[in-house]
Amino acid sequence: MDFVDSKGARLHMALATIQTDIDEAFDRLLPVPDDTRARLFEAMRYAAIGGGKRVRPLLLCATATMFNVSREAAVLAGAALESIHVYSLIHDDLPCMDDDDMRRGKPTLHKAYDEATAVLAGDALHALAFEILTFEDVSADPFVQAQLTRCLALASGMGGMAGGQAMDMAADSATYDLHTITRLQQLKTGALLTASVEMGAILGRLPHDSRGPLLNYARDIGLAFQIADDLLDHEGDEEKAGKALRKDDEQGKQTFVTLMGADGARSQARALVEQACGHLAHYGEDAGVLCDLARYIVERDR
Repeated sequence: MDFVDSKGARLHMALATIQTDIDEAFDRLLPVPDDTRARLFEAMRYAAIGGGKRVRPLLLCATATMFNVSREAAVLAGAALESIHVYSLIHDDLPCMDDDDMRRGKPTLHKAYDEATAVLAGDALHALAFEILTFEDVSADPFVQAQLTRCLALASGMGGMAGGQAMDMAADSATYDLHTITRLQQLKTGALLTASVEMGAILGRLPHDSRGPLLNYARDIGLAFQIADDLLDHEGDEEKAGKALRKDDEQGKQTFVTLMGADGARSQARALVEQACGHLAHYGEDAGVLCDLARYIVERDR
């Protein structure tokens, strides 16, 4: 995707910076030990370092920046978020789940290593996420640590990402209408994206009753993100995406595209993005990166 205007250049810089910051954070967090755990650490590094858009850490950091949170604290919290995201991808790719061979343009972890190592790497990244949130470099305030931990746990578990994945797996033998597909994606994809924004607000000590506009923004872009993913699966380029596409069609799953048509889905995604940015009008240019990112979400080709 070409970024030619000032807003595009701003987002391009923000994406490049967060990708570097998160890779460096994982490099520090995952030194390979000189013992028989080495293969596990190497597998975790394989999955976590390099590749990926790092949308979730960028959402967190861009939100935290609006409230003058230190970059170091925001990046570490972003690495915790990304640990959960990466673990979910590792497990999602396993033969017992989606059974994928490619992720981010390279062999999936269980293909590069083996299934047992992939399961353990995912488990360890899941645990690492919550360990990171107890670091004093994230926050020395135990109340903030507890809020961050609760927010990420709720978004990751049965009432969030894992619950949405369970609904998605059940879709193989069920017919879902648009309402149910929307609920599925609000859990599977949207919950972690919403947590990304809320965790930035928590770091910034924004009171819960003042988070409404930010959470509304996050929910709208979460839905737009999944619609864009469905469009990519339907009509994208596998080489650019770095993973197998058309799997939903092959499995007969209902998606936003099958239920709304490609043009209808695309229009809905764009409307959601404009609505999302409207929620941030109060923040003005301070929310510029968040709005740029919302628009990028529906225009991306991977």
